[in-house]
Amino acid sequence: MTAAAGSPLATTPELRYQILRVALERFETRPAELEPARLEEARRLARRQYELELLVLGSAEARDVLVPEPVVESALAQIEARYSGTEEFLDDLARNGIDVAGLRAALHRELKVEAVLERVGSRAATVGDVDITIYYHMHKHRFHKPETRTARHILITINPDFPENRRAAALARIETIAQSVRRKPKRFAEQAQKYSECPTAMCGGRLGQLPRGQLYPELDTALFSLEPGRVSETIESSLGFHLLLCEAVDQARPISLKEARPRIREILNKRGHRMCQRSWLAALVSHNKANTRGERHG
Repeated sequence: MTAAAGSPLATTPELRYQILRVALERFETRPAELEPARLEEARRLARRQYELELLVLGSAEARDVLVPEPVVESALAQIEARYSGTEEFLDDLARNGIDVAGLRAALHRELKVEAVLERVGSRAATVGDVDITIYYHMHKHRFHKPETRTARHILITINPDFPENRRAAALARIETIAQSVRRKPKRFAEQAQKYSECPTAMCGGRLGQLPRGQLYPELDTALFSLEPGRVSETIESSLGFHLLLCEAVDQARPISLKEARPRIREILNKRGHRMCQRSWLAALVSHNKANTRGERHG
């Protein structure tokens, strides 16, 4: 962003911070690394956002909004924590034409805009039980709990650097464990704790309650073909050899209105907040354009 020093957008730390945000969020890179066309687009989007935020901050709703200093310092600390140290943090700020004071000012501005929009959003109508019931019946297909399996896991890795983990030795080890746990599935957790080379060994190999698609494909297929209380055949993956125990099956089923109610309330609340904010922002922009036209013809 140092390259943009001569641009009107580089006149304040808040503007420089806005360009940095747009570049990172839209193009996933810093402004200085953008091609000229993309840098120009980032500047244009930043200018539009900056001007909109000026209207927000100049509104009646913003007059008594205060952002406590500790909140700003907390936001600043969170950004600095992403770096390995203070020196790297300061160097990166400098590369983007910002110093700590400028970043603090930009964060204060950003947090104040968020607070104003939150205040505006809170004007949205209260979500009632009738709204929730209508939404549930109109979108019933969305409220469905997939089949899940509660599972445990034992892994013996393949590693040619260690004799006991060379392929043949690893296979022999897991087959010995398999014989034991197939005879006595209740010993699976104990055997996992003793022999598994997976981090889950510390909790007896417990993987928890899993829907389809959470494991490696070969493990996923094996788990979802098991009956409760059964141990899988030995499965090989890129990590090594695995055994799975299916402890329980929770069948797919519709989610009832009672279960869905908190989630629907959250969805409708967020939707109402967004609609209220968008309507308010549109009115703010429209009013500003009308005033600008009036000034031109006055």
